[in-house]
Amino acid sequence: MLTGEPMPVEKGEGDEVVAGTLNKTGSILFKATRVGKDTALARIITMVKRAQNSKPPIGRLADVISGYFVPVVMIIAVVSAMAWLNFGPYPAVAFAIVSATTVLIIACPCALGLATPMSVMVGVGKAAEAGVLIRNGEALQMASKITTMILDKTGTITAGKPTSPTSYWPDRKPKMIF
Repeated sequence: MLTGEPMPVEKGEGDEVVAGTLNKTGSILFKATRVGKDTALARIITMVKRAQNSKPPIGRLADVISGYFVPVVMIIAVVSAMAWLNFGPYPAVAFAIVSATTVLIIACPCALGLATPMSVMVGVGKAAEAGVLIRNGEALQMASKITTMILDKTGTITAGKPTSPTSYWPDRKPKMIF
């Protein structure tokens, strides 16, 4: 279950087995040595949660930009409201409120601050659903720069059974390094 190896592996007395192990023949007597938060599955879940909460470099950059951008937008909104109050037609207060609100709505960097952490959380969650574990947000960001994928000779990374890696990409020849 954890290694993705599709071939049966012989186990003997005293060997460790993990949840999801299939018993092909005979009977098995085992002792649970790790339960609850000590299991491999619990550690995987913890790792996924930690990755979802991590901040990739692009997220830190978005925070820095938002840190400067928000005060600038607030100042522009106040200046806009003051301009309408001092130079605008009647009802000047209504125009000032509409102007300041419009500047805040249009120029608000909320999307910048929210989109990055949300995309990391969704990306890591979707990857976990597909059986891919991502350590942190930085690894997810670096994955966008992947140009070559190195697989083991069985191709078990996607199919779960031995097959030719070229059958996954029939329209192009992948770069493979063994």
